[in-house]
Amino acid sequence: MELNIGSLTDFVKNATILWNKGKASIPQTARTSGLYKEMPIPQMTGNTREFTEIDLQEYASRKGESNQAERAKVQQGYSKIGKLYRVAEDIGISYEFRTQGKYPEIKNMLTNLGKLAPNRLDLDLTHRFTFGLATSYTDIDGVTVDTSVGDTKALFVTDHDLNGSATTFRNRLANNPQVSKASLEAMEKMRVENTYNQFGEKMTIGADIIWSADNPNTNNTIKQLLQSTADPTQNNAGVINIQKTKYRHVMLPRIATTAVGAVDSTKAKYWGLASSEMSTAYLGMHEEPRLKTPPAEGKSNEEFSTDDWNFGVRAGWMIVIVSAAWASFSDGLGTA
Repeated sequence: MELNIGSLTDFVKNATILWNKGKASIPQTARTSGLYKEMPIPQMTGNTREFTEIDLQEYASRKGESNQAERAKVQQGYSKIGKLYRVAEDIGISYEFRTQGKYPEIKNMLTNLGKLAPNRLDLDLTHRFTFGLATSYTDIDGVTVDTSVGDTKALFVTDHDLNGSATTFRNRLANNPQVSKASLEAMEKMRVENTYNQFGEKMTIGADIIWSADNPNTNNTIKQLLQSTADPTQNNAGVINIQKTKYRHVMLPRIATTAVGAVDSTKAKYWGLASSEMSTAYLGMHEEPRLKTPPAEGKSNEEFSTDDWNFGVRAGWMIVIVSAAWASFSDGLGTA
C-alpha cells in the first residue's frame, strides 16, 4: 500500500486504515477473558464510580399457615471506588518521511500506534493478577495503583474477611503447587470450602475459567488436563477424563512481567481458577482507543518548528476489583 501524500486529507484516510489495522491485530486477551465485567462510562457522567456487593440470604424461611412471610435479610458487602484515567501517545510524521518515499517506515509507525492503547489496557488488566499478592504497585508511569479489594487486603490471601460474618476464607492455595491433576483438585476443594456470601453461608457457584501465565510447561499441562480423551495420569485408555472441557483456559501473556512490562520469571508459573458469573472485577470504558489526527485541510496542519504532521492515540478507562471469592490462585513455586 503506497500512502497518498498529495494532501493531508488523503494521508489521514490512509493513516486511519493503517491505525485500525494495528488496533485490530491485538487480541485483547484480558479484556475478552471473562475475568472482567465490562461496562460503559458515558461522557459527562463524572470520573468515579462506586462498585459494591449486595447479598441476600441463601435460603427461604419456612412459613406457617396464615403467618406473615419472613423479610429476607440483605447484607451489603464491601465497596470500592473506581476512578477514570486516560492514556495517550503521539508520533510525528516528518516532512522528510513524507517527501522522500519512506512509505514502509510510515506504515510501521502508524500500525504500531494502533497497538499502543490496547496493549496498555491488556497490561493494566493483567497486572491486577500479576500483583495480586500486594495491595498496590507502581505502574509503568510511576503512578501508585491500588490493587486491594474491599476488605483492604490483596486479591490473593489466606484470610479474606466477610462484611456480615466473622468467617474468613482463603483463595490462595496452600503450598502453592504447580498445576497438575492433583493441584487442580486441591484448588477445586479449596473453592468448595471457601466460597461464601456475606452472611458466611456456603455458596455453590463453581468456576468456569482456568487462567495462567504463558509458561509453556504450565499451559501444556493445562491443555493435557482439559483436552485428553482419557485420564492423562492413567495408562488405561478406557479411563474417562473428568476434567475434559470442564474449564475454559485463559492464557494471559503479560502476567509474568514487571511493572514496566519486562520479563519477570518469578511469576511464570502463576495459575488459578475463576468464575465469570461471580466476578467482581470491573472494566469501565470511558474512551475507546481512538486515533487523533491533525487539523483539517486549510488550517494549521504542520507543527511550526518541525514541519511534522502529528498523530496520536487516546483512550480512557477504570479498573476495580471489589472482592476476592470469585478467583483462586497458586504461584506455582511450591512454597507455603
